[in-house]
Amino acid sequence: MTYTVGTPALAAWMREFARLVAANRDLLTELDSAIGDADHGANMDRGMTAVLKALDGEDAGTPAMLLKRAGMTLISTVGGASGPLYGTAFLRMAAAAGAAGALDAQDCARVLRAALDGVVARGRAEAGDKTMYDALAPAVDALDAALAAGRDLGEALKAAVRAAEEGTAATIPMIARKGRASYLGERSAGHQDPGATSVTLLLTAAATALADGA
Repeated sequence: MTYTVGTPALAAWMREFARLVAANRDLLTELDSAIGDADHGANMDRGMTAVLKALDGEDAGTPAMLLKRAGMTLISTVGGASGPLYGTAFLRMAAAAGAAGALDAQDCARVLRAALDGVVARGRAEAGDKTMYDALAPAVDALDAALAAGRDLGEALKAAVRAAEEGTAATIPMIARKGRASYLGERSAGHQDPGATSVTLLLTAAATALADGA
């Protein structure tokens, strides 16, 4: 089955991500309290609430316009490292979407790959650094592999979520090499990375909202 993802579906993705962030706000804060500033849950919840407000009642236009608005809102409202990283990810997605009125499965994969490239450019993260990269990179790779194997977008996004979940779990024994957590050295081991956790929520929301297109 061929799906195309238009602006309404992307708006639904933002709404579902905001819902999941709000539902997991305390978890994200608890994870961040162990190795960070204990504000990831509050920051992401504030940011996604602002994104929904920015999108509410407006003509979102093209996918790129919606993604750009979300990225700019996150940069302006989310504190710490999360705002610049997520904001850059969404801005890179917007650039990759271009002028298209809707995205097919390959477009979606390209857009999410651009998000990963943005995270790398902004945060200089690599595999094993115990960051959001450790969830996002395997998820993007899994999405590409599933589509190459002939899976539809819905199944490919489910594969991406599974890879993100595995990547997030794999951060637990890691020693952080980036961000505030890196200050803890070996004491950062044994804790799940909050950024990787919120990335998994982002992809879970995508699998829910984008699988059927529209």
